[in-house]
Amino acid sequence: MSPPLLELRDVRVHFPVRGRRARREGAVVKAVDGVSFILEEGRTLGVVGESGCGKSTLARTVLRLVPVTGGEVLWNGRDVRGFDDRAMRELRRDVRMVFQDPLASLNPRMTVGELVREPLDLFAPELDERAKRNAVAAMFERVGLRADLVERYPHEFSGGQCQRVNIARALIGRPKLLICDESVSALDVSIRAQILNLLIDLQAETGVACLFISHDLSVIRQVSERVLVLYLGKMME
Repeated sequence: MSPPLLELRDVRVHFPVRGRRARREGAVVKAVDGVSFILEEGRTLGVVGESGCGKSTLARTVLRLVPVTGGEVLWNGRDVRGFDDRAMRELRRDVRMVFQDPLASLNPRMTVGELVREPLDLFAPELDERAKRNAVAAMFERVGLRADLVERYPHEFSGGQCQRVNIARALIGRPKLLICDESVSALDVSIRAQILNLLIDLQAETGVACLFISHDLSVIRQVSERVLVLYLGKMME
């Protein structure tokens, strides 16, 4: 049997506490404390818990954005801590993130067309100029934005439109895993429903797996097949 797409085994992320006395005593903050789960291709795992329980820290271990104190983060059966530069480049092509603040996630000096095209420039240099333009236009249509908006800048869009740009940017390289880190919490309720429905439709169309992080149980219920509940860095259920 082939290994699961993503597997975490007893993952722990501990940060040292600031202060001279705390350092002497070896005090640490246990942001993630012994979490394990499996995520198969094309599936959605919801991670829910109150603010500060370690949800975002857990997600960032997949891309080595935070150091893992203990345990294993396995991508297709291989521990990401042992990845060299080439393997990390492939991982960052296959795993994309959509963050909480739609506007802050976009470079204000680049047009939205340039932002969506950037992953193609990084990970698909074999494509010519025309192919990249066509791919960007097609992705804009896919996420519900007009293709003639590619020359505009992020500040010219609403929060919901900016999040659609972020989703287009994340999916244009055909990743295997999409990590949504509170990606609808900053949006109005009506816009939130539109973005959630868009994510569900795109997942059904592309077959991408999703790790969906939220503190909102109603959102988790709408998008998730399985749910992981965190409290103070520990896996409750």
